Amino acid sequence: MSERHDSIDPIHPGELLREDILPALDMSKSAVAMALGISRQTLYDIINEKQPVTAEMAVRFGKLFGNGPGFWINLQRNYDLARAERSIDVSGIPTLVSKGT
Repeated sequence: MSERHDSIDPIHPGELLREDILPALDMSKSAVAMALGISRQTLYDIINEKQPVTAEMAVRFGKLFGNGPGFWINLQRNYDLARAERSIDVSGIPTLVSKGT
């Protein structure tokens, strides 16, 4: 089990796109959406953190940006998990331990 550091919040993949990746490209957002085969609205929703990066979108981003789908899906997973850990109170849930371990 890994230890989570509360001081380091995972970022939404849209933030990475908005702040780092898209500004470094010599392409408009419309051209990026077209290259991905998605609507501009879908891209804008991800960039504005209104939509998650799905497995299908991770495949598209991974191909276009050359860093593979695992990178994108892991960013989303880490972001979702951190949000869930902050919002769900598990203090009343016991931790079960199996016999013989």
